[in-house]
Amino acid sequence: MAGKLRRQATLWFAVICAGYLGLAYFAAPEFWSFRILREGLKPEAMLTTTPDGIPGDPINISLVGTEEDVIGAFDAAHWDRAAGLSVKSDIMIGESVLLDRPDVDAPVSTLLFDGRREDIAFEKPVGHSADQRHHVRLWLTFNPGADGRPTWYGSASFDRGVGLSHDTGEITHHIAPDIDAERDSLIRDLTAAGRTESVKTIPGIGFTSAGRNGGGDPYFTDGKVLMAVLVPHK
Repeated sequence: MAGKLRRQATLWFAVICAGYLGLAYFAAPEFWSFRILREGLKPEAMLTTTPDGIPGDPINISLVGTEEDVIGAFDAAHWDRAAGLSVKSDIMIGESVLLDRPDVDAPVSTLLFDGRREDIAFEKPVGHSADQRHHVRLWLTFNPGADGRPTWYGSASFDRGVGLSHDTGEITHHIAPDIDAERDSLIRDLTAAGRTESVKTIPGIGFTSAGRNGGGDPYFTDGKVLMAVLVPHK
């Protein structure tokens, strides 16, 4: 009798898990894609999207420099380069959160800007695990800076914890709502490390008091982008 009950419980657990995976990772994203196509929704120029077309985090950072300049600047500021998404990296970040142990190069979820996924991402953990962290995704653009070096656009935010997406139910990090604070903190880190030549403000998406990102997390912003010209890496 006990063995039969265990088998039934295992079967129901498998059915529930399969139902959750099907709903969160297939049905819900398809619904969003259908809604976006039906309603003709288009993201704003300085806004990222998820691969399913859901509006994501705003662009709030711009850096002028070569890839070597960017990597050298974040290394000097003690930020770690995020690993690419893979089964192994997903397992490692899961173990980091559940077991409260470090994963300094934990991956970030994919976001698109101008139809392209991020070229590079960096993070700075808070505490002992990847549950909370500062992070930024960067996209290389075709716009040269005033000195002829490439311009990068970035989206910086603070991951306050792991949970379920409010829109799809997928497992994801939730961001803190004050994305301007994260933008300012990142530029302060690079400046304190002696890696910026100048910093100025350029227009972004504009003032937003009740935005929502790809995970359904609320955010607010003054809508500006901080552009830093980086010190050339030697």
